[in-house]
Amino acid sequence: MLDLRWIRAEPEALDRALARRGAEPASAQILALDERRRAAQTAFQEVQSRRKDLSKQIGQAKAKGEDASAPMAEVERLKDRIAAAEADEKSAAEEIDALLSTLPNVLADDVPDGPDESANVELRRVGAPPVLDFEPRDHQAIGEGLGGLDFERAAKLSGARFVVMQGQVARLHRALAQFMLDLQTGEHGYTETNTPVLVRDAALYGTGQLPKFAEDSFQTTDGFWLTATSEITMTNLVAGEILAEGDLPIRRTAHTLCFRSEAGSAGRDTRGMIRQHQFEKVELVSITTPDQAAAEHERMTACAEEVLKRLGLAYRVVVLCAGDTGFGARKTYDIEVWLPGQAAYREISSCSNCGDFQARRMNARFKPAGGKGNVFVHTLNGSGLAVGRTLVAVLENYQQADGSVIIPEVLRPYFGGNNRIGGEPS
Repeated sequence: MLDLRWIRAEPEALDRALARRGAEPASAQILALDERRRAAQTAFQEVQSRRKDLSKQIGQAKAKGEDASAPMAEVERLKDRIAAAEADEKSAAEEIDALLSTLPNVLADDVPDGPDESANVELRRVGAPPVLDFEPRDHQAIGEGLGGLDFERAAKLSGARFVVMQGQVARLHRALAQFMLDLQTGEHGYTETNTPVLVRDAALYGTGQLPKFAEDSFQTTDGFWLTATSEITMTNLVAGEILAEGDLPIRRTAHTLCFRSEAGSAGRDTRGMIRQHQFEKVELVSITTPDQAAAEHERMTACAEEVLKRLGLAYRVVVLCAGDTGFGARKTYDIEVWLPGQAAYREISSCSNCGDFQARRMNARFKPAGGKGNVFVHTLNGSGLAVGRTLVAVLENYQQADGSVIIPEVLRPYFGGNNRIGGEPS
């Protein structure tokens, strides 16, 4: 949610910010609604003041035994004006909130301009893609060959964009999630958190999924939403709270099921596990003060990168351009891992600084040490990492000509020391 006071003070800045995202200007509409709301508020206050004066007159007249019928009649007539002013103020305020809830976050100044992912800027590459002396297969062919990925039976159960994992591939998937949690909690200071995957409207509104992106989520028949990411739940843990500055930053991580309808993605990544309705992710969330947020963004991205470094996977980091940055983010880094089966880098993590955008929607604040008043916190989130896509990367990068897959060294403790799937363990 954007700051209405800022929009009043700098309406042109709002329209410039929207233009960077390719959106239409909105300041004139917001200011007109705001003027209507304030006019209704003034009218309400004036009528209330008049009613207060009349009530005083009535009391005085009755005390003196005088006729109070005239002021009483006027009070009666004022009731309709009060109700009308109240209704108009409420209507205008609701229209302002509804409009503000659809406006994206204001981008950081250093976010590059551009219409779409073609304008994203590569910041660095880490590691070299493996050189294979055979034609690489994609993860679906590898996983099916190992008897560990079954898309056909998953489709029988649930339809397209689902998979059944079994055997050593399922164990590899579990090991990856365990390794990520152990790394983020044991070395990076994140607190392990286990949160619900069913939430109410307010939680999705708080992090920006509602009302604009309702079609991207699944909803139950009794009003719950299936979470697309534990960013939603971990961030909303501070909704409505006033935190102490000394308690910040708060860093949390969770391994959860995630659910996405993938609305609008028809025909994209239909093969394999890249884009599914149900998947697992280890999420990172930070709650900070405004002056901590930029450094925390770099730190969070480094924590996500470390997973790929330990796994020995080649990747690159890009900063998203204005047209590709998500609705609630001020600035986003994407981490893209190399996939030999596609001969391309593919997104495996997005790390975003949301500023106070989510905090305003959640009313999450902190009390500055030695300062007056309360200040909105800043929120950040990132994948550390998407477990299924990491499985894809391990299968493709560590595949062998005989169809087996070498287990990365850091994962071998989760396999009793075995170093290979599909071959003779050693």
